Amino acid sequence: MEYDVVVVGAGPVGSTAARYAAMNGAKVLLLEEHASIGSPVGCTGLLSTRAVEECDLKPSDEFVFNSVRGAFVHAPDGQCLPIDGKHTRAYVVSRKNFDRTLAVMAVEEGVDLSLKTRAIGLEKEYSETGTGTKGNKNKKNSPVKLRIIKNGKPETISTSVVIGADGVKSRIASYAGLEKPARVLPGIQIEAPYASDDSDFVELFPGSSAPGFFVWTVPLNEKTSRIGLAIEPGIASKSGHGENSPFSYLERFLRSNPHVKARYSGGMLDFVVGGIPIGPQEKTFADGILLAGDAAGQAKPTSGGGVYTGAFAAKIAGKVAAEAALEGDTSAGRLSEYDKLWRKGLAKELDIGMKIHDYMGKLEDNQLNELIGSLNTPSILNTITEYGDMDHPSVLMRKLMFSGNSLRLMKAFGTFLKTLF
Repeated sequence: MEYDVVVVGAGPVGSTAARYAAMNGAKVLLLEEHASIGSPVGCTGLLSTRAVEECDLKPSDEFVFNSVRGAFVHAPDGQCLPIDGKHTRAYVVSRKNFDRTLAVMAVEEGVDLSLKTRAIGLEKEYSETGTGTKGNKNKKNSPVKLRIIKNGKPETISTSVVIGADGVKSRIASYAGLEKPARVLPGIQIEAPYASDDSDFVELFPGSSAPGFFVWTVPLNEKTSRIGLAIEPGIASKSGHGENSPFSYLERFLRSNPHVKARYSGGMLDFVVGGIPIGPQEKTFADGILLAGDAAGQAKPTSGGGVYTGAFAAKIAGKVAAEAALEGDTSAGRLSEYDKLWRKGLAKELDIGMKIHDYMGKLEDNQLNELIGSLNTPSILNTITEYGDMDHPSVLMRKLMFSGNSLRLMKAFGTFLKTLF
């Protein structure tokens, strides 16, 4: 089998990359190792309105369970910071239906889709330049031989470019000799009976309940929520068990937090574990290879969300891969255009997001209590409502820094705000 572009991983990022490669004239194959699209789920399913739009979709009852307009941020001492966006800021979606919608869009654009197909290796074939000198290779047009297992049988696919959209444990990154994301936050999430105070709001619980990140509750409706957390990798038990495992942290939180304990009925309807990659590697390209989404560490360090950033990068990856394949130059030099373009659009926000993540993750519970208390004023909450943005935190931070509340915020944040810009 021969293709111009092969995309590994049929999540939102992979399907978008495949679709954009096909839109730009390439013959494209999309591979998914599981038997169905969107399963198993490894995400909260909370997507910003911009994330849905970036995937070229409009919200639909086919995949939207609930609309969210704000968040209740709970300090460790129980005080609550209500952030009301006034209108819909995010959607709680069925990732199975959302992912399948995007896969169908790719197929309608001419992409071939192969399920139960797992990449198990790749090799690059360099053609001779014709100079007669042995070993003098032409890297401009080097076909990639992708070895796969399809329905239990080994096959080999020849392609000009492979796009690795195969998640946090990307095999394509490993096969290509590319680094992994800087950090992976281990996480866990359950879907459970939970009586939300207001299903238009998610709840966030930063602090020692989830060291380095936070606990979340994301309402599907008034009676059911997704409850989960992530923690810094250095804290988690290497075995995945024991008192420092994400599961243990979640168990303790559900038993001990008074607010949640009063609303959680016990048990669970669903259970997933996974990792959130934050901090992109230095290179997301090689000869005949591109990485996008979680495989490239493009998730937002502040929230862990990766659909908006991944879809943004996927469009660029698909276009660059298709153009390079059709031009006959799939060298690392040609494909580096992708790396430059996605970083131009996302690198600043990811960098600022990482600084915010690191700063917040180091605060003790008493410091978080003081910080959340200092933000709980009408003027600051109005600023957050007007400029708060899940995908571009720098906008809000800049507005806060130069607002009339700057002295109050400098006392709360110390010199941190000055180091952001």
